[in-house]
Amino acid sequence: MTKSNVYSPKTWQQKALLKYYFNRPHWINGTSLFHQLIKNFIKPGSAILEVGAGTTNKTTAFLSTLGKVTGLDIDPEVRDNENCESAFVYDGINIPCETNSFDCIVSDYACEHFENPLELCREFHRVLRPGGLHIFRTPNLWYYVSLVARFTPHWIHNLLANWLRSLPSESHSPYPTFHRMNTKRACRSILEQAGFNVVTLEMIEKEPSYGLRSRFLFYPMLIWERLLNSSPIFQCFRSNILCVSSAEN
Repeated sequence: MTKSNVYSPKTWQQKALLKYYFNRPHWINGTSLFHQLIKNFIKPGSAILEVGAGTTNKTTAFLSTLGKVTGLDIDPEVRDNENCESAFVYDGINIPCETNSFDCIVSDYACEHFENPLELCREFHRVLRPGGLHIFRTPNLWYYVSLVARFTPHWIHNLLANWLRSLPSESHSPYPTFHRMNTKRACRSILEQAGFNVVTLEMIEKEPSYGLRSRFLFYPMLIWERLLNSSPIFQCFRSNILCVSSAEN
């Protein structure tokens, strides 16, 4: 049975994504790829701290199948995340958990919001057990969407970000971004200063979610995606960074 038999698209966005992405052989979306990476490294039954867990979402639900998830966020809505066994609100730096409490820390689209990433990564190192892992997905600063976000005021993000992605009107407004840990060089430098050893770090480019508002945005972004994935020489411009690092003793 093909994907088109299972999924019947109705809108032009659904049809375009099915035609140009979901029906391509071996295609895997960014979230599924990130979850595969997590599963490859996290041992079953692990104690997991999800930073920026927010309310109930796909990544927390996935993590809950691998171990015990503790949610951490600056927003009290994390307490409503039904896949967290416990949840804490913090100030963006000081983690209210004991030293050597976790086997793994996961953050999904959170590093761009870290105002003081080096201090926070040192806190990650403190609460991780020796050899514990920090696994994250975050936007690449040199991707055009991140560059626009970096050099525009936050009120523009509130106005456009969810609209461009065709998200429901009740979706959460974007949080302020700093992009201080959003290049390969910055990731390596900050992690190493905090006591981590980078295990793997790769750049990926997936379907253009910010082009789903209009065909006039989607198709140019589609062409750009094809270009960036055509050769490794373009990887520095790809949209997302996937990274795994290990806490050194």
